[in-house]
Amino acid sequence: MTLEITVAELAETKDLDLGASPWQRLEQERIDTFATATDDHQWIHVDPERAADGPFGRTIAHGYLTLSLVPSLLKKLMVITDHGRGTNYGLDKVRFTAPVPVDAEIRLSASIPEGVRREDGGVQYRVALRIEVKGQERPAMVGESIYLTYARA
Repeated sequence: MTLEITVAELAETKDLDLGASPWQRLEQERIDTFATATDDHQWIHVDPERAADGPFGRTIAHGYLTLSLVPSLLKKLMVITDHGRGTNYGLDKVRFTAPVPVDAEIRLSASIPEGVRREDGGVQYRVALRIEVKGQERPAMVGESIYLTYARA
């Protein structure tokens, strides 16, 4: 279920668990498309035949592909109902802790430790991120994303 929250409520948030997004499959076509977009055609990502003899027995998704899915997965967990404008402010402590094999299903588990009202009227908030792989104990990615949001005028 998607949490609906206002900018004012977000400013008062402390230790808000957003839960987990639905599972999403990462198929070879998406990995190949990402490789083309980023000009990163390393064999471990795009050559199934060679990767079959590699350390994971098949291709794996790029770490940055996994990270790039965070905004779309986060939208499934939370929507700011009076959001007028905002920005991705940056990332902290991002680590790619386990591979995401081709055709694996991933999801985002997230929480907001705290929202902070800024002098310019916006709210800055961090989202603790954990990308999980179905059937795998260790997460594929952990970190924090930092956002700024402003209510509609």
